Amino acid sequence: MTDSRGAEFDDFVRTRSLVLLRVAFLLTGDRHAAEDLLQEVLEQVYVRWRRVRSSPEAYARRALVNRSINRWRWRARRPEQALGAHDRVARDHADGVAVREVVVRALRALPARQRVAVVLRYLEDLSIADVASAMGCSEGAVKSHAARGLSRLRVELAESQPVLTLPDNGSSR
Repeated sequence: MTDSRGAEFDDFVRTRSLVLLRVAFLLTGDRHAAEDLLQEVLEQVYVRWRRVRSSPEAYARRALVNRSINRWRWRARRPEQALGAHDRVARDHADGVAVREVVVRALRALPARQRVAVVLRYLEDLSIADVASAMGCSEGAVKSHAARGLSRLRVELAESQPVLTLPDNGSSR
């Protein structure tokens, strides 16, 4: 790519694609689906680069959220294609991978909006305002989705493995 748009976009992809891939993975729970999702979003960002170049990461994050929710809706309408045995994360014997698998499975159990709020707020460490912008909702809705999501995660993690618990964020359960 020789034009300035291409150079700027290349720099953006080089510097931010790993962070965006992590977000995509946490939203989908599957490495291959995350790579596909990110590729689609990066294509979208490139096409709209002149409009989004002032804040491409925020735009890409929002696009990841929207596309992951759309994929979830599409799969929900086709039970034969819903999350099945072929989509599970492969088990590994390393403790870190095992913990990640349990957390990803618990994240998958959350409704889409709660999962997005938890991933962006706590795993990506975005502010409530940034999460609200990415989700296209109010800050109060983000707080509500995040609180409900954390509550459900605590239950899921307690059921799956008693050793894994989330710290209490000071709110009553």
